[in-house]
Amino acid sequence: MTTADQPRTTSGLGVGRSAAVAPLAVVRPAPLIPPDALRLSDPADAGPARETALRALAEVADEFLRRATGAPGALGDVLRSTSGMAADPDLADRISARISRGEGPAAAVDGAVGEIIALLSAAGGLFAERSTDLRSVRDHAVARILGLPAPGLPELREPSVVCAVDLSPADTASLDLTRVAALVTESGGPTGHTAIIARQLGIPCVVRAAGVTLIPEGTLVAVDAATGTVTADPDDSLIGSLRARARTERALAEDTAPGATADGRPVALLANVGTVEDIEQLGPSAAEGVGLFRTEVLFLDAVRAPSRDRQTPVYTRALAAARGAATTIRTLDAGADKPLAFARQEPEENPALGVRGHRLVRTMPELLEEQLAALGAATRALPSADRGRVRVMAPMVSTAEEARVFARLARAHGVETVGVMIEVPAAALRAASFLAEVDFVSVGTNDLAQYTMAADRLTGGLHDLLDPWQPAVLDLVAMVARAGTAADKPVGVCGESASDPLMALALTGLGVTSLSMSAPALPAVRHALRRHSFARCAQIAEAALSARSAPEARAAALALADPDVIGLLRLDDAGA
Repeated sequence: MTTADQPRTTSGLGVGRSAAVAPLAVVRPAPLIPPDALRLSDPADAGPARETALRALAEVADEFLRRATGAPGALGDVLRSTSGMAADPDLADRISARISRGEGPAAAVDGAVGEIIALLSAAGGLFAERSTDLRSVRDHAVARILGLPAPGLPELREPSVVCAVDLSPADTASLDLTRVAALVTESGGPTGHTAIIARQLGIPCVVRAAGVTLIPEGTLVAVDAATGTVTADPDDSLIGSLRARARTERALAEDTAPGATADGRPVALLANVGTVEDIEQLGPSAAEGVGLFRTEVLFLDAVRAPSRDRQTPVYTRALAAARGAATTIRTLDAGADKPLAFARQEPEENPALGVRGHRLVRTMPELLEEQLAALGAATRALPSADRGRVRVMAPMVSTAEEARVFARLARAHGVETVGVMIEVPAAALRAASFLAEVDFVSVGTNDLAQYTMAADRLTGGLHDLLDPWQPAVLDLVAMVARAGTAADKPVGVCGESASDPLMALALTGLGVTSLSMSAPALPAVRHALRRHSFARCAQIAEAALSARSAPEARAAALALADPDVIGLLRLDDAGA
């Protein structure tokens, strides 16, 4: 039961549109270091203490890497990255130095991790986001040293709502996903790893729900991602409403026809994926193709740069899994904000504006060369009729000259269809000149919003500025879409804004020709498109562009949408 000082309903930021009702299960907290473990009792114990600490780190690194094997998509990526953190020589050196100064092994691990977290937090951006992963390394290593149970969630014996201040990769990896009804956290953000994993798997999720951990464990709660709410002890009316919506979602998922407006204008509905396994799990008709295949997993956990021989079988398998459907492979999007173990780069004060994505050609051109060679080899192995359906695009391209050089290199390696991501305002403003060099463009609305609004996408307190309904962001998307129409070339959107059914209508009205999103979001978007003509989508887009603020833009779009679609998909609740 809720207590007097605990609100019945807690609000946060919803991820996705689904809902669930189940008992609350709370993640075990991090281990506390007792006072008698803070210092070594005898300096002669430094050697064994160092061995104990480093062995615990090695075991944690191995455990995370083991869990990464077979983990789905983004979760596997995060776990491999976290394993690399545990094995980082710099962390080991810091621990050894602290033990030499008389600290106990658990205290040394805690202090060394704290040093690195302070550096990451000061750097901001995706560096700061990695602090959660590093804390997970600390918690698991300290628990091993102290002989305590590992932090995280006890075994789930029934479908449950998993609740935590924040979920580390290890927490998530330990979950029996068949018994996870929903995820709720007090911290995190809509682009953090918990949200990404929930979105990919179609699990209801609410983040930044202040005070949610005060709800007693075992309490029945209703989690509604569409409204961003967590309700303790829900009444029968709310439970019935959410279960009815779940039945509706299952019915919508049975429709796998190609995406199109009510009057038949095609809008390709594609999937964002992170691994070959993600493509294989799509099935033959869940999506019309892959709009974004992230290739970072091949690089972020590698000790040395993967050769073309290492990469070619992965792309070959991915293209085979796509069964002839259009497959867009994004070249490596890594750099200062997603460090590569085999590439030491100078520290950057603002990684989001640094050497990342396609800009790696400035320092490591061989990475792109090898990747395109591998993709070309996989493409040439296909029947000639299918080769044109293989598409490659580069992230973080800022000038038309960069687009021209990339297109020339990709085509030289045998990839016929070449595009670039539109993620920075400079690219959107000059979209016509970019389209003169490539065959298509894809708008990454997450980064485009970040750079347009000068707001770190990982800072939860700025989520209002990162709202994809911001008129300035819509202006840039409209500019790109108009350039695509004039050039008669495709313009896609692969940011998560494409997964919002109402935003999908506006994007279609702007002239966007494809929408790529996490697979669970496809049915609702497909249904919304089918109930609106292109002319109505254009009206929705124009109304949003004419608004003065993000809330006004969304309200204007909502006023023009089909009331039945609004009610069925609960569009009037989302974004409230």
